[in-house]
Amino acid sequence: MGNVIASRAYVDGRHVAEVPIEEAGAWAGRDGHFVWIGLHEPDEALLRQVQQQFGLHELAVEDALHAHQRPKIEVYGDSVFLVLRTARLDGDRIAFGETHVFAGKDYVVSVRHGASSTYSPVRARAESSPKMLRHGVDFVLYAIMDFVVDCYFPVLDTLETCTEELAQELLMRPPEQRDVQRIHDLRHDLEDLRRTASPLLDVCSRLERFDLPMIDPEILPYFRDVQDHVIRVNEAINALREELSFAFEASLMLASARQNDVTRKLAAWAAILAVPTAVAGIYGMNFEHMPELKWTFGYPLTLAVIAAVCVTLYVRFRRTGWL
Repeated sequence: MGNVIASRAYVDGRHVAEVPIEEAGAWAGRDGHFVWIGLHEPDEALLRQVQQQFGLHELAVEDALHAHQRPKIEVYGDSVFLVLRTARLDGDRIAFGETHVFAGKDYVVSVRHGASSTYSPVRARAESSPKMLRHGVDFVLYAIMDFVVDCYFPVLDTLETCTEELAQELLMRPPEQRDVQRIHDLRHDLEDLRRTASPLLDVCSRLERFDLPMIDPEILPYFRDVQDHVIRVNEAINALREELSFAFEASLMLASARQNDVTRKLAAWAAILAVPTAVAGIYGMNFEHMPELKWTFGYPLTLAVIAAVCVTLYVRFRRTGWL
């Protein structure tokens, strides 16, 4: 079937057979064997067939069929159902998808929806380490979760680069409308990534607490390692959100400071220009009895007084930093 990416049986940490879906339950029931099946956006008929092979819970199958679930973990008897949200870069934006994982004592079924990297590298890495794969289902569960979380870091790196570039631009010039839109888009992406990663903290802690037959105590530290990575992701998201807020606030303060500086300069020049304007206004009133009008040195003396006052004001304003 086109939606079956891989269906393999393992024993003692080694791949022993490619397994048809209709025989997967029988292979999983063999002593020391477990089956790892990978599906990509399967139709209902295929998922019902897998359900029949492993006795998957109806509610979990319904979730896997319809997708659009938040990250969570559900326990059904001796099996668990995980919902993981995936993220990867699609051009300049982040594309989100989902991976649903059914895990029992002798089987793992992963179901991918939407934007999600293939798990072929996970399978290849696990098969290259038979000593770890010998643990069985719990190691596969860890490997999938670790891969999902590791895919968040390239997205974070890109968001960090965009944030730093925008912050540098905002410190060099006043904010523009397009900058506000870029800040909105970055904060939106960061919030989406936070909602994707944050619930995994609860998933990891619950995997540690539950007494599940498919979880070997020796693998528990690996789930704690995944939890540590999720904590790093969340801390990085919070730091980038704060950096964006600080950059925008700093840009507004710088713009206000520049505006105040321009206002002071305009006020200083207005005060200087007010001197010749006032003198010219007085002598432009054209009264008949103004003795200075007929004085030989009246005109040059008036210009000298205007120049002296203007120069004095200019020097004073320069000293106070207004010019």
